[in-house]
Amino acid sequence: MPHDIDLSNRSESPAKPVPRAELAAHLAGRLCHDMISPVSAIVSGLDLLEDPSAQDMRDDAMNLIDQSARKLATVLSFARVAYGSSASAETFDPRDLEVLTRGVFGHVRAELDWAVQSERLDKPAARALLNLAQLGATALPTGGLARLTVEMTVDETIVLLEAKGARARLRPEAQAGLRGEGMTEGLPGQWVQPYYLFTVVADAGGRLHSTLGEDSVVVAAHLPRDA
Repeated sequence: MPHDIDLSNRSESPAKPVPRAELAAHLAGRLCHDMISPVSAIVSGLDLLEDPSAQDMRDDAMNLIDQSARKLATVLSFARVAYGSSASAETFDPRDLEVLTRGVFGHVRAELDWAVQSERLDKPAARALLNLAQLGATALPTGGLARLTVEMTVDETIVLLEAKGARARLRPEAQAGLRGEGMTEGLPGQWVQPYYLFTVVADAGGRLHSTLGEDSVVVAAHLPRDA
């Protein structure tokens, strides 16, 4: 029987907001971490092409460059909407968001169940959806299924992640981020993305509710419809 743990921030006094400059620095660090692997692989492929003694590996080098460049483009396109301004768009087609998300899931062990039926999503809901998707991939390090849904009620938009699989978990620093708490110890990269999700939802006047169960992570973002 799963033992659920409510991760919602129920403290009488809200956590002190992290300074925006510090949050931006941590987000930049997270993005650099996500990009350094494909960039390094591209450089390695180019080095092989330039090495006279490795001409028999030219095809391998070209494949490495091609795959790594595609992964880098996927990371950047996803981040542009999940973290950036994405030009001046205020609403998003979920079909476009699905393409971005499937691109990211093509490089992780978890599988994606995209069950979003909405026709359009405003910017807070779109950002919450992509960040929940990334959180689901992180919560399933050995594989599993991350299911994403969006429900529209009269008053709010509910964006839901259900991540299920062996060893599904959120690190303590990720849990702190979802509660809106500052970074104390652990891995900054594991903390900043959940904290950014908390900030996106809070800035829109919404709230997060999260529970951990046995081989299960569930996170719901409740956003007001007029956000």
